[in-house]
Amino acid sequence: MFVHIVMMRLEGADEAFHAQVRDYVKRIKKELPYVRAYAYGRNIADRGKGLDWAIYSTFDNSADHDRYQVSPLHQEFKVFMGKKIADICVCDMEG
Repeated sequence: MFVHIVMMRLEGADEAFHAQVRDYVKRIKKELPYVRAYAYGRNIADRGKGLDWAIYSTFDNSADHDRYQVSPLHQEFKVFMGKKIADICVCDMEG
């Protein structure tokens, strides 16, 4: 299994923004069958260093993760999210 975690500090993200993110999550789950798990939510850890939102995803292997990274849907999602991301940290790992 391959795990991809993105932790972010968002600025100016209102409920409409989060609703659109949830729509992207639904689309990714539906349209990209090689994405095994995909979740978006608030980081509730008190040691998150201001990275208050996260995306968690899993794949069978790193090649499927690489497919996800270049997919048009993910590229569109990144552009949308990028407008509100003030800080970001990414973790990729074999799990």
